[in-house]
Amino acid sequence: MFFSIDPSSGVPIYEQIVRQVKFAIAEQTLTAGQLMPSVRQLSHDLAINPNTVARAYQQLQADGLLEPLRGRGLAVCAGGIAKCKRFRGSLVESRIATVLAEALHGGLSADEITAMVASQLRQLDGTIKTVGGQATAAGSSSQNLSPASKGGKS
Repeated sequence: MFFSIDPSSGVPIYEQIVRQVKFAIAEQTLTAGQLMPSVRQLSHDLAINPNTVARAYQQLQADGLLEPLRGRGLAVCAGGIAKCKRFRGSLVESRIATVLAEALHGGLSADEITAMVASQLRQLDGTIKTVGGQATAAGSSSQNLSPASKGGKS
């Protein structure tokens, strides 16, 4: 599993870990029964405080996504894929809504925003790695970006 921590992002580090584990479960990079790295190992690998990793793992347990296995560590629970997909969708959707509101408030038209999004997707195509380490095919989703095709006004 590939973790990418950005201490300057404004998102707490434990929350970045939680999000990335949820995204990995949604993507099925992490599967039911798979063991997570120990707190000590992950904190060493990421060069962060073990308490930060422990807090992330506690949150994931509280969310019903990780379960302790006696003497073995924490494992991914069965049945978390749908929950994680919903989380991933709502997180991305709310972040997109924030950016779109800012763009519209700044005076950009829907057509200008659509062109910007399509351009960015083309530029990022195949260059972004998922939490599982696979390159994405971002451009493949850019074909249906017109406001009319998304139920918007043109």
